[in-house]
Amino acid sequence: MTIRLYDTGARQIRDFLPLQPGRVSIYLCGATVQAPPHIGHIRSGLNFDIMRRWLEYRGFQVTFVRNVTDIDDKIIAKAADTGEPWWAIGYRNECAFNAAYDALGCLRPTYEPRATGHIPEMIEMMRGLIERGHAYAADGNVYFDVRSFEGYLALSNQRLDNLLQPAGEGETGKRDPRDFAMWKAAKPGEPSWETPWGRGRPGWHLECSAMAHKYLGSAFDIHGGGVDLVFPHHENEIAQARAYGDDFAAFWAHNAWVTMSGEKMSKSLGNSVLVSEMVKRWRPVVLRYYLATPHYRSTIEYAEESLREAEAAFGRIEGFVQRAVELAGPVGPAPEVPAAFAEAMDDDLGVPQALAIVHTTVRHGNTALTDGDKDTVAARLAELRAMLGVLGLDPLDEQWSQAGTGGAAESAADLHGVVDSLVHLVLEQRQAARARKDYATADAIRDRLQESGLTIEDTPSGPRWNLGTR
Repeated sequence: MTIRLYDTGARQIRDFLPLQPGRVSIYLCGATVQAPPHIGHIRSGLNFDIMRRWLEYRGFQVTFVRNVTDIDDKIIAKAADTGEPWWAIGYRNECAFNAAYDALGCLRPTYEPRATGHIPEMIEMMRGLIERGHAYAADGNVYFDVRSFEGYLALSNQRLDNLLQPAGEGETGKRDPRDFAMWKAAKPGEPSWETPWGRGRPGWHLECSAMAHKYLGSAFDIHGGGVDLVFPHHENEIAQARAYGDDFAAFWAHNAWVTMSGEKMSKSLGNSVLVSEMVKRWRPVVLRYYLATPHYRSTIEYAEESLREAEAAFGRIEGFVQRAVELAGPVGPAPEVPAAFAEAMDDDLGVPQALAIVHTTVRHGNTALTDGDKDTVAARLAELRAMLGVLGLDPLDEQWSQAGTGGAAESAADLHGVVDSLVHLVLEQRQAARARKDYATADAIRDRLQESGLTIEDTPSGPRWNLGTR
């Protein structure tokens, strides 16, 4: 068994060899909590949730760290505009992110550190970098000397001479305009902490370097994040950590954007789609299917039609699972996924190729259902549950099978329950019409339901409905 991943630093797919046998450590750049999450934010969490699940399926013990940036220029600016405390803004939106991760079925991280809880670690890292000649203090700021680190910009494959670093407000005393701020001098009315170089607050890049060191040590396996973080954030993390003496990340993995009209989804462009609103319109499991099943390095262009296609595709999976359980009874996941599924997942997390195996299994299972072949149905259901468990999409998982999951997700589930009750009321009328041999009325009811986007199937245990392609 060999897992291969695309390494952004090497710019190629290569064999993944963990630093410790049987253990994998992952650091994922998490939320900057200045606003509630849109689906572009949550895609990263979903992609790396699948990576984690696959590594655990392959037998690794995974330590997964996903940080929270709870102090940031945008959070401070919003506090100044609204009069709300910066920490209240951060906490409210951190809760919103966690609700979104939970609603879409992401496993909780092993550790989820907040930046403001790790000021001592940041001070210690700055002290070490100053002593080694890689950083310097000026006017209450602390800057990283980019010319002191030979490997700077290797991840993004840029040349330092071509780099333009925009000046930040209050960033005075730089020796080189391209040096970046690790610590920012205090400004009136802004949050600040005491350091040997004066009061101030951390720079974004320092936070992750310090927290990765704290929870994963001087070397770990995989550092993840969105492709937009390659520069400057991840470049600056690397410079700080390696100049400090850490080996830092062995692999760099980056997920692509969710776009609208060809542009990255973002609050600043006004083209975001909040998760809290989306789960009122779509079942959370459908959103997970939509966001998590394209390849993590491919861009998703947001479109309602694509969501309807995801809904229909998952409906086909769900429909087979429901019918299979009725025929074969409760069936647990198979101990192993099919070889073709494993081969796809081992090849840079090839979820689209793996999903093709899922749908082939559903087709074979439906054939067995038609034939009344209970043993084959049970075998296909076990295989399917094993594969869907890796993807976090098993309809029989408690996450999706319960009526509600809380918060916004519960609204979608409740709505589905109301629709289910109404449809069954209509189906009872159809059954009554069939019982009195009024087949014209029965057929008319079925046709009207199908026109509404539902598919009706008559089974030995009674009629069943599923969402069609609408």
